[in-house]
Amino acid sequence: MKKINAYLLIFSLLLVFVSQAQTPKKGKWVSLFNQKDLSGWKIYGTEKWYVENGELICESGPDKEYGYLGTEQSFQDFELSLQFKQEADGNSGVFFHSSIDGTKITGWQAEVAPPGHWTGGIYESYGRGWLIKPTDDKDKALKMGEWNTMVVKVIGNQVTTFVNGQEMITLNDEKIGGRAGIIALQIHSGGGIKVKWRKLKVKAL
Repeated sequence: MKKINAYLLIFSLLLVFVSQAQTPKKGKWVSLFNQKDLSGWKIYGTEKWYVENGELICESGPDKEYGYLGTEQSFQDFELSLQFKQEADGNSGVFFHSSIDGTKITGWQAEVAPPGHWTGGIYESYGRGWLIKPTDDKDKALKMGEWNTMVVKVIGNQVTTFVNGQEMITLNDEKIGGRAGIIALQIHSGGGIKVKWRKLKVKAL
């Protein structure tokens, strides 16, 4: 009986440890990318996701369809910071409060796109479409072909996005505040797309 109780205690402690490891502490930055492999992420679709020279890369595959790389964890109130570099066509995006079935994603996207296509705007997938786009004067913050820093901050109903320190949009929306979900990177359909990512980190708020 003592041995059984000891095993149960050890098992319980392991469960607590795993739970704590999977749940970021509020106010503490946690890296989402180890620069080696796709640990902590799941691939959706047939497009290419791989690691090269410490960078996370998404690239169109032969099917030229939508593809996603989603976190295994869900998040509700958070601040996400990452860097991206668009090569060729850079049509991509950062989804949040999302769920994925096959390659059908529901949730909200902070747009990542070539100049003139509203990087930092918020689009609701399989819902209301574009909710807010940055004004044209803010588009100059994007540096095509160079590393850009994007920040997505979600607290309750409010979403704010930044590109290279420039606030792109602030949106208040009850639907966003009413759910949690995964964070996911997108590769758009159509082929010819390549985007590099690095320094992905998140802070629970």
